Amino acid sequence: MISRYIWVWMMALAGIASATIFGSVSGLIHDPQHRPVRGAQVKLSADSSNFSKVIESNDDGEFRFEAIPMGRYTVTVSVPGFAAEEQKLEITSSRDARVHFSLKLAQAAESVEVRDQPMTVNPESSTTQTIISREDISSAPGADQSNSLAMITNFVPGAYMVHDQLHIRGGHQVSWLLDGVPVPNTSIASNVGPQFDPKDIDYLEVQRGGYSAEYGDRTYGVFNVVTRSGFERNRQAELVASYGSFNSTSDQLSFGDHSERFAYYGSVSGYRTDLGLETPVTRVVNDQAAGLSGFGSVIFNKSPADQLRLIASVRGDHYQVPIDPGAEDVLHDVENERDHFVNFTWLHTAGDGVLFTVSPFYHFNRAHYEGTPQDAIRSEYDRGSNFMGAVATIAVRRGRHNLSAGLQAYGERDNQFYSVIDSTAGGTESVVPQRTIPWANTEAAFVEDQVKLSKWLTLNGGLRLTHYGGPVSENAADPRVGAALQIPKLGWIVRGFYGRYYQAPPLVTVNNPLLNPEQLFLPLHGERDEQREFGVTIPFRGWTLDVSNFRTTARNFFDHDALGESNVFFPLTLQRARIRGWESTVNSPTIGGRASLHLVYSHQYAEWSGGITGGLISDEACEDVLCFLDHDQRNTMSAGANLKLPWRLTSDFTVNYGSGFLNGDGPGHLSPHTTFDLAVTRSFGEKWTVRVTGLNLANHRYMLDNSNTFGGTHFANPREVAVQVKYRFGY
Repeated sequence: MISRYIWVWMMALAGIASATIFGSVSGLIHDPQHRPVRGAQVKLSADSSNFSKVIESNDDGEFRFEAIPMGRYTVTVSVPGFAAEEQKLEITSSRDARVHFSLKLAQAAESVEVRDQPMTVNPESSTTQTIISREDISSAPGADQSNSLAMITNFVPGAYMVHDQLHIRGGHQVSWLLDGVPVPNTSIASNVGPQFDPKDIDYLEVQRGGYSAEYGDRTYGVFNVVTRSGFERNRQAELVASYGSFNSTSDQLSFGDHSERFAYYGSVSGYRTDLGLETPVTRVVNDQAAGLSGFGSVIFNKSPADQLRLIASVRGDHYQVPIDPGAEDVLHDVENERDHFVNFTWLHTAGDGVLFTVSPFYHFNRAHYEGTPQDAIRSEYDRGSNFMGAVATIAVRRGRHNLSAGLQAYGERDNQFYSVIDSTAGGTESVVPQRTIPWANTEAAFVEDQVKLSKWLTLNGGLRLTHYGGPVSENAADPRVGAALQIPKLGWIVRGFYGRYYQAPPLVTVNNPLLNPEQLFLPLHGERDEQREFGVTIPFRGWTLDVSNFRTTARNFFDHDALGESNVFFPLTLQRARIRGWESTVNSPTIGGRASLHLVYSHQYAEWSGGITGGLISDEACEDVLCFLDHDQRNTMSAGANLKLPWRLTSDFTVNYGSGFLNGDGPGHLSPHTTFDLAVTRSFGEKWTVRVTGLNLANHRYMLDNSNTFGGTHFANPREVAVQVKYRFGY
């Protein structure tokens, strides 16, 4: 078995290729007579840290910054005899941002010209994406809580929490990457806790469609987490402490420092609450949750061409499963979860426009659901998954071409135990304890090219090849093609995309002869998806409107169901699924120097048909017509406003609306619901900040969903009020 891991590592390290969070910035400088300016000093500085680089323009007036981390930046150009100029821009993964400076002669009373509109629109990408900054996370009500994913649901269209799990674009199979390195997890619906503390995040890039061949192991969302590095701090620490309703706390101690070549960042976080999971009734009973995590990052710039980075994290969560005290059989179940990972990255600039990365990684994930002896039906499911592998990429920019290729390979070893004990009179749900230790390996290679045919037209094309070997053996060849058209003068970006995806199945095997005859377990095959998408991005005087239409069809759509009447959930595959809809986002500039607005909206259908083709088999079927999936919700909206007030006060207000999830087996849906959140922050000097947050201010209690999922029926959380204090200090 060890030899299989060694083989996977050798495959990865010998190859070329994978994800990276780095982009580049290039540009052209000319004088008022349109002659190139040689020797101009060009400075690139990050808006949220001390990161900066300085170079000079060449004889043709051109300059280029390679291997730039994702984020918001300012480019400043200084030349004797000319007025200094600056432009703001936003770097996303694998983006080549290009700026153009037309210098003006210096005037006696003029030194700097600032252009207020950042270059937040990528005119070359056919990917639909959202960038969420540290400022967004720290300002949105509840978004920086340790056990929250509001940083996604508040800013990403079609993203919502239902039965304690994140869904986006009608599915819950998403990819998480940490600074461009994947954190693989093939399990479906066994974890309810998040993998990252929001307070450790610098930027979050959310891709929700039109993926390049570099991505796509999970179809419904790609979350690229850019963590804090230490470059934003100078021997500085920050203590965050909070207390609120239901005895909730969300605390952290973080610290960081840097030199020109070295940076480090570390944090320890903890939380506890009496309101952990969504409750089956409006009363909150037996719902404690607590967690502790540690995170660390070390960056060493060995030379101008080589960077080394090590990232590690450990996290543990404990959940009581909430109960209905009026139920006939009251359960006192618990869920314990663990998540640990370590990633190492070597980034090498091999030459002008050539970037090479190698990243070995290890990830451990565990979910242990356990009943108590008092339960009428005692359920236990304990899964521990080990993932070990590596990715490597090479990216080459030459002329009109932006070519990249890569290989990703990892091995997975699971240790799974489950049992069901039925102590009711005449009980028939008992399943004898069983332990399985399955293995699997996944290798994927990709090649893609971005060709800029003209100033206004870019074509994107690639191919991803995947091999999966486990309980079943499968191969997939998935093409991805797209185009981005920038309409002259208007500046609108029109994009289109067609692609196919393969998702490796959960590594679950069941060979228990005492399973209910009506619930057999067949081998799981991978999900195969086809996606069509088009969209338009409209920038106007600092405002940005993005509208996209998508349609995803799937074979062997991943879902999950309970084993009999127990709380042991196994994955299954539905024969066909179709998810389609419209999405839109609106972001404003700073209005009057004080206010900014954002809105995300989704109108979608999530449907399935056919029978159950693998996993936990039952006689459930949807023939002749399309049936709604249990997480189908027609309209989802989140809107927010950030307002800077006098006396160093800021206020952030968010309204969330949902038209209602599927009611039982449908086709009707539950009632619409609206909630309001508010956060008010007051800073006291440079060291102290006090923040008061209120979630669901109207205390609107409504049934969120009643599907057959983790914990059964769920009601929305009641009103929560919390006070947070931040203290920054040196050491």
